[in-house]
Amino acid sequence: MLDPEEVRKDFPILTREVNGRRLVYFDNAATTQKPLQVINAISNYYMYHNANVHRGFHTLSQEASQMYEEAHEKVAKFINAYSWREVVFCSNTTEALNIVAYGWGLWNLREGDEIVLTVMDHHSSMLPWRIIAKLKGARVKYVDITDDGYLRYEQFEELISEKTRVVAFPIASNVLGTINDARRIARLAHRVGAIVVADGAQSVPHIPTDVRELEVDFLAFSGHKMLGPTGIGVLWGRQDLLESMHPFKVGGDTIKDVTLDDIVWHDLPWRFEAGTPNIAEGIGLGVAVEYLTRIGMSNVREHEKTLVEYTLKRMRELEDVEYYGPRNPADKTGVIAFNIKGLNHHTVGSALDLFGIAVRTGMHCAHPLHYRLGLKGTVRASYYIYNTLEEIDYFIESLEKIISLKDSLRSKPAKEVCTGT
Repeated sequence: MLDPEEVRKDFPILTREVNGRRLVYFDNAATTQKPLQVINAISNYYMYHNANVHRGFHTLSQEASQMYEEAHEKVAKFINAYSWREVVFCSNTTEALNIVAYGWGLWNLREGDEIVLTVMDHHSSMLPWRIIAKLKGARVKYVDITDDGYLRYEQFEELISEKTRVVAFPIASNVLGTINDARRIARLAHRVGAIVVADGAQSVPHIPTDVRELEVDFLAFSGHKMLGPTGIGVLWGRQDLLESMHPFKVGGDTIKDVTLDDIVWHDLPWRFEAGTPNIAEGIGLGVAVEYLTRIGMSNVREHEKTLVEYTLKRMRELEDVEYYGPRNPADKTGVIAFNIKGLNHHTVGSALDLFGIAVRTGMHCAHPLHYRLGLKGTVRASYYIYNTLEEIDYFIESLEKIISLKDSLRSKPAKEVCTGT
C-alpha cells in the first residue's frame, strides 16, 4: 500500500513554508511536484551526458540517444503500447492533440463531415477540432453532461452517425474528476469508422492505463502532471494511423532524405519529433514513470479514492460549501471542485494561500463546462501520492475559518486578500 509519509521524503518542496505555514499542495491537476529521483536524473544528464541525440557517433551523443530512446520504451510499457515506436514525445498534451488535429484531421476531413466533442472537454481537446472544422467545412457536435457531472452516453448514440469522422473526449474531467467510459465511447465511434482521440492528461497520472483495453486510436498526456518535468508530453497512436499521417512540424530529424523534388519521412516516432527535442525532460519523464511503476498505479488510484471519500465526508459538515461532480469516489479522480456560497472563487483561493494551501481557482481551461453548470468559476483542490488525510483536516479547518470571516472577506477584492491585507 502507498505510504504518503514515506513518499513525501522524496519531495523537497513539501518541506517549504508558505505565509508561515507548512505548504499543503492541492494543485496537482495543474502540475505535480517532482521527486529527487527525477530532479537528479535531469541534473545527471546535463552534468555527464549532455549532447544532441541522433546527431553524432561520439560517445556523449550515443549515450544521450540511448537514454532518450529508453525513455520512450519506459512510457510504452507504462501504458502497455504495442511498440515504443507508437510513443511520440512532444511538449505537452496540447501539442499532442494538435498533432492529431493537423496531422490527421487537416488531411482527412471533408466538407460535411462531423466531429463529436463534449462540453466536458478541456480547451486543448476542443479548440483544435473547432479550427479544423472551420478550415474543412466540417460540423462540430457536443455531448452534454448530467447535472451531477456524468457524460450523457445516450447522446453519443444519437450524435454519432455515418458522417462522424472524429470522436474526442477526456478520459477524466479536469474540473469534476469524472472518469468516463472510454471503451464504450470508442466502440460506438468505431462502429461508423470514426477515429477516437482521448485526452489522458487527467487520467494517465491517476489510474492504471492500458491503451489496448481502452480501444482508443490516440491518447495524449503530459509529463509534468505525473511527477515529470514541464516541457514534455506524449502522443500515443495506433501505428498504422501514425504512419499514414503528415507531420505537424517538419525540419531536422523528421526525414530520411530530402531532395529539391521529394521528401522521405523518417521512421516512427522521429518524424513527429522535429528539431532538437526536450532530451533532459524526456529522460526525466522516463524516471517519473519508473517511480510511479514502483509505487503501483493501482495503489495511486486507491490512495486518491480514500482522500476523495474523506474530503466529501468532511465537506458535508460545511453548510456553505457547494461541491460539483460525482459523489461516488469510485467514479472520479482526486479532484474536488467547489465554491463557498457568497464568496468569489478567487477570494477563497487567495485566503487559502494565507493558510499555506495551494489550490487552483477560475474556469480551469474548461469554460463551456462551467457555463453549462451555471458557474463563473470554481475552487479546485486536486490530490496526488504525497497528500494526506491530515492535510485534508487542516484544509477543512481553514475553510471553516474562511466561512466564519465571510462577511469581511466579501468586501475585499481577491487581489487584496492575496496580499494579506
